[in-house]
Amino acid sequence: MKPLFHAAAELEAFLVEQSWKYCFIGGIALQRWGQPRLTNDVDLTILTGFGNEAAYIDALLARYRVRIPNGREFALKHRTLLLQSPDEIPIDAALGGIPFEELAVSRATRHEFLPGLSLLTCSAEDLVVLKSFANRPRDWADVETIIIRQQARLDWKYVFDQLEPLSQVKDAPEILDRLRQLRTNYLEQMHREGYKRKPPQEGEFDTWEKEQT
Repeated sequence: MKPLFHAAAELEAFLVEQSWKYCFIGGIALQRWGQPRLTNDVDLTILTGFGNEAAYIDALLARYRVRIPNGREFALKHRTLLLQSPDEIPIDAALGGIPFEELAVSRATRHEFLPGLSLLTCSAEDLVVLKSFANRPRDWADVETIIIRQQARLDWKYVFDQLEPLSQVKDAPEILDRLRQLRTNYLEQMHREGYKRKPPQEGEFDTWEKEQT
């Protein structure tokens, strides 16, 4: 993972030099908020807004190699620029512009991944939104690890407030249902473990059971 973090730090230095707004997402953010797993690429959102994407793309292409033919045209069409670091580490730069992306970048905070090496990453809640919206098996597995690791620290109201309009645009209401089920599964598991640690006394009222009826 060290080469990945160093590639991200080098990219971040360039972004700061340009005075661009950004944050790291994907596998790097997962190292902070969920169960770390091997990842071989750097994912980030760069706030370009709408209408000026070409200037950002050209500046990045002057610094980094593109990974696919016609990468500039692909980025303009799909709002994702596929680059490669000098050490051949893949970089996926999302060109952000919608309100959620602006909010996610504004909420980003720094985290030290290696001694003396910190990166600006999205929040745990925004990572849950991004991975739920992606709606792939690997992403759902990552969401589950974030829920388990962050526990009660997650702001669920914020998560669903952001995810609901995105799922509507995608016409995929099942995304919300699946996330609610993951949250319920976690709460039920915590309840069962609480029973094992301290079973209710005779006549003691079980508030959890009442909440489920």
